[in-house]
Amino acid sequence: MRKTAHHTGLSSLLCAVLIAAMALMTAACGDTQTTPAEDTAGQTGAPQETAPAEPTSLGEGETTFSLTVTDPDGQETAYEIHTDAETVGDALESLDLIAGEEGDYGLFVTTVDGVSLPSDGDQYWAFYIDGAYATSGVDQTEITAGASYALKAESM
Repeated sequence: MRKTAHHTGLSSLLCAVLIAAMALMTAACGDTQTTPAEDTAGQTGAPQETAPAEPTSLGEGETTFSLTVTDPDGQETAYEIHTDAETVGDALESLDLIAGEEGDYGLFVTTVDGVSLPSDGDQYWAFYIDGAYATSGVDQTEITAGASYALKAESM
């Protein structure tokens, strides 16, 4: 009888230890680990995430819209455009943000924010309106106050 009580007590103790270990492991699953970039004590020199820069305000006028330019390296530059122009193209040309060549379908943008794409035709400046690929050219798009426009260097 004494041997059975000993085994029962040992089994109960072992079960309690296993339950505690499982509870600790489960609780640790939700923890996040510190990455080298977050480890301020060690200062590993890893790049730290920074907040996006405030947009550069350009122009004068009653109507305001945002413009994001993404260069061929993926670097984004944000602008807040103020204008009295009727079209996005007119506003951006007046601020020397875009340049291009007149074609059968309007202005073919070749340079944005001082960056010209190679003329071999592998890349082009894509125009977006509120995140969607535009169905009209930059010079044919009437400005909508508060809208978000983007010009992105893209490959064909």
